[in-house]
Amino acid sequence: MRWNGQAINHDDGALPGLELPGLRTAGLLRTVRSPEFAGVTFHEVLAKSALSKVPAVSQMPFKWTVNPYRGCSHACFYCFARNTHEYLDLDSGHDFDSQVVVKVNADQVLRAELAKPSWSHEAVALGTNTDPYQRAEGRYKLMPGIISALADSGTPFSILTKGTLLRRDLPLLTQAAEKVDVGLGVSLAFADSPAGKELQQAVEPGTPTPRARLDLIRAIRAAGLPCGVMVAPVLPWLTDSLAHLERLLDDLVDAGATGVTVLPLHLRPGAREWYLGWLERDHPHLVEGYGRVYARGAYAHKGYRDWLWERVRPLIAERGLGGAAMHRARAAGAHESGQHVEGDYPRGAFSGVRPDGAGAASLVADLGSETLF
Repeated sequence: MRWNGQAINHDDGALPGLELPGLRTAGLLRTVRSPEFAGVTFHEVLAKSALSKVPAVSQMPFKWTVNPYRGCSHACFYCFARNTHEYLDLDSGHDFDSQVVVKVNADQVLRAELAKPSWSHEAVALGTNTDPYQRAEGRYKLMPGIISALADSGTPFSILTKGTLLRRDLPLLTQAAEKVDVGLGVSLAFADSPAGKELQQAVEPGTPTPRARLDLIRAIRAAGLPCGVMVAPVLPWLTDSLAHLERLLDDLVDAGATGVTVLPLHLRPGAREWYLGWLERDHPHLVEGYGRVYARGAYAHKGYRDWLWERVRPLIAERGLGGAAMHRARAAGAHESGQHVEGDYPRGAFSGVRPDGAGAASLVADLGSETLF
């Protein structure tokens, strides 16, 4: 059941809606706080649409996304989606972590959209903006309806998450995989070690621990489903040591990951200010180095990217975690020449990529477009 008394006319003492034009435009119903989610405010909205078209220029291996939530209590300092909260007249820092917009009718609207004769059953991706299995999902339970709507309509889909709540839906996902191609991906960039856990809790304080996510990977694989892992973002001078990467990749092999992609940190507007503010407080001696690596904008300097790839390529190959096929012809050519193509999807994470590496598999870095809502 959803939140008790979720009916619009139920008087439960919910807060009046904040006087924010962006939220009113988004279809605000009410604003809610609960002792179970201390420090988090939920803005319940009625969405007019659930499917979002991905711009063709992005060259994504999927054309459609579904994002039932905006804002994320995972509170990752580096999250590229932070600046999208500004479209709602909220800030990209603390508001992004604590002001979560919930599309309470996302599952019903999606089912109606997928039933239209014009729907062509192209692949749909979830988790491209904010995490569909963040803590709010435990209360609102939107994902079972979304999964069922996609599977019943014959639409392949993929889910990328850090949220261990996905385990709740494994029986449903297993049933869905009997009807359509399902890809599952877990994001994990920290080793299951005291130092890794300490850093994880500092830089992404609302996420499950590395061990909990490794157990999620095991559960996904035990259910007979593929699970690719995004080792992202790799944080310069913090998680790019050979010892850390070896420990993490060994953990992923032991958990049964079907493939791995390793990506360095991107610092987009909003995330850049928030992450560098944390870095200055917790690791001030690294600020100057980050200024050099990210001097040209959101992407790490090419020299750093090449250095990281040369470091991780043999580690991935030794453990049999590479080999994803490419979506773009030019990307495939790069792989044939041994070059690294940033944004490869790990095997099993995308609905077009089977654990044997067959199918399309390219995720370019530009996931920050407001059109992904």
